[in-house]
Amino acid sequence: MTVSNATHVTLRNVGFNLSGNFTCEVTADAPSFYTGVATNVLTVVDSLLKKTDYLNLVQCETLDDLKLQLHSTDYGPFLASETSPLTASIIDEKLRESLVVEFEHLRNQAVQPLAGFLDFITYSYMIDNTILLITGTLHERPALELIKKCNPLGRFEQMEAINMALAPIDLYNAILIDTPLAPFFVDCITEQDMDELNIELIRNVLYKSYLEAFYAYCQELGGTTADVMCEILAFEADRRAIGITINAFGTALTKEECVGLYPSCGRLYPDGLVALGRAAEYEQVRAVATHYPEYGALFDDSNNTDGRSLEEKFHIYEAKLHVRSFMRQFHFGVFYSYLKLKEQEFRNIVWIAECIAQKRRDKIENFISLL
Repeated sequence: MTVSNATHVTLRNVGFNLSGNFTCEVTADAPSFYTGVATNVLTVVDSLLKKTDYLNLVQCETLDDLKLQLHSTDYGPFLASETSPLTASIIDEKLRESLVVEFEHLRNQAVQPLAGFLDFITYSYMIDNTILLITGTLHERPALELIKKCNPLGRFEQMEAINMALAPIDLYNAILIDTPLAPFFVDCITEQDMDELNIELIRNVLYKSYLEAFYAYCQELGGTTADVMCEILAFEADRRAIGITINAFGTALTKEECVGLYPSCGRLYPDGLVALGRAAEYEQVRAVATHYPEYGALFDDSNNTDGRSLEEKFHIYEAKLHVRSFMRQFHFGVFYSYLKLKEQEFRNIVWIAECIAQKRRDKIENFISLL
């Protein structure tokens, strides 16, 4: 209690299983002896890898060395049951399984409105799973193989029914109407058959609707949650708009179709999106970004000594936003940020594992630092 104060109680040496509903009861001194009681959810999460952990990981000569090094971190014996030969894909799979266990534990302990917030987080993974299944079916991949590749955070009961390349309207009426994705899928309904371009359009329309709905939901929650999450989701919306514009160059996608895919909840909305809609080349996108200092810096190659791509720079900026969310108190954004930071940490670990396996030690330190 020596580091606690009038507004915060500090607990030491807590374990993951300590997560749950906690009640704090405080009684005032005489003469009132008034007792105040407050109840809230306490969530215990694992810490991120530190710089020293990464220094140890990049020095590993084999994947078995990497396994031993991870064993000494908060990951513990998550690879204990895996025998040689170890592969980067196995490490990736086990990392994701560990995250699913943590997330499901949080979701099972949560009550409203946190429960609804956590559900919203899973919808993006449902979208990715749906698109993966549609694309795989279009290429006649076995359903069981596709299901196995789906992100377990985005599983839903109707997934296995997506086993044929239907027109979007049939897919919606037959399968997705009973899923949480139904409100987002309405804007995708057409009579067109599925092909590569249409599937990519569906993905972007789904994400547009999802981001706008999640943004509005966080605004309704209000308070610090709205402040933190709306900044994060605004960035995600802007990143998607910029990415859609750049990726559309040289394709059959019209300017009008591009503009229709832009989420309307970012910093670029509305003037920046109008300017993006007119862009016909990369330099014009860069010119639009310069009007927004945080994005202009990402397009500035003068200080890019490590040769990062634009996508990597976006990931670095995103990680900073998520780290920053932990500087604020009493909001739901930390759950979202923790999940996203862990996913980036997984990408870092898998990158290091791939470099070790492929003997590309010259690239091994090209991961994204989080702390």
